[in-house]
Amino acid sequence: LLPNIEAGRAAVRTGKPIVVSPHGMLAPAALSFSPIKKRLFWALFRGAPVRRAACLHATSEQEYHEIRAFGLANPVAVIPNGVDLPALSAAPKAAPDDLRVALSLGRIHPKKGLDLLLRAWAEVEKRYPQWRLRIVGPAEGGHERELRSLASLLRIERASIEGPLYGREKEAAYREAELFVLSSRNENFGLTVAEALAAGMPAIATKGSPWSGLESEGCGWWTECEMGALSSVLSLALALPREKLEAMGGKGRAWMERDFSWERVGREMLQLYCWLCRKAELPPSVRLM
Repeated sequence: LLPNIEAGRAAVRTGKPIVVSPHGMLAPAALSFSPIKKRLFWALFRGAPVRRAACLHATSEQEYHEIRAFGLANPVAVIPNGVDLPALSAAPKAAPDDLRVALSLGRIHPKKGLDLLLRAWAEVEKRYPQWRLRIVGPAEGGHERELRSLASLLRIERASIEGPLYGREKEAAYREAELFVLSSRNENFGLTVAEALAAGMPAIATKGSPWSGLESEGCGWWTECEMGALSSVLSLALALPREKLEAMGGKGRAWMERDFSWERVGREMLQLYCWLCRKAELPPSVRLM
């Protein structure tokens, strides 16, 4: 995008350090979409400013390794995204139709692996008639029509593919659901997982995303990005009683408070900027090699 180009030029003109946050754009999965266009843009406009950046910002260990695999040798600061911590409702979770809800929220795009999620859901739906699946988010390139056709082909009865939700409607979707699912083929971070955990909900995430902590923190499952593995984990999660899922969600909420609060993330970013302005020592978040 043009703002990225102009920011790089401004940094050169003024002799000021610039920090570039790729946000997953250097991952192999992201580069596989429109690859010729991206290679041309990189060669003509974007490559030199990124290579001259004083520091790159990765939101996870996975993204750090993707940056290095791409061939960039800049210093890299590994600092996660921050997440808002909403007030938790004391009322039990319940959807308007009293069905228990598994939620997938985010862009409706082929890289999100929603086709895999629908195929996995088709495998487990009949065994768990008390559950329904909501796929919610802004559609890109008509992908929502492809997913609806697939759901019809698979004869899925309790799954909906909906448009985006914002503000209070988005908060309500998190509040009503009991399980979050991210089936993405690649994510540099996956903010919706953090939002779901902050809302007190356990999550399933595929290994295309950097959420191995779901298992070590006891608040979800981290599984292979393929239909069989996803259906197996879904079956495990859907079989759990509400109380067990709520307990797992509580662990996820505590994890977000500890490691992903805006106070902590802001402090780490401030340390980075002070170092770049030569007003502080090298912060622990920065990798020079």
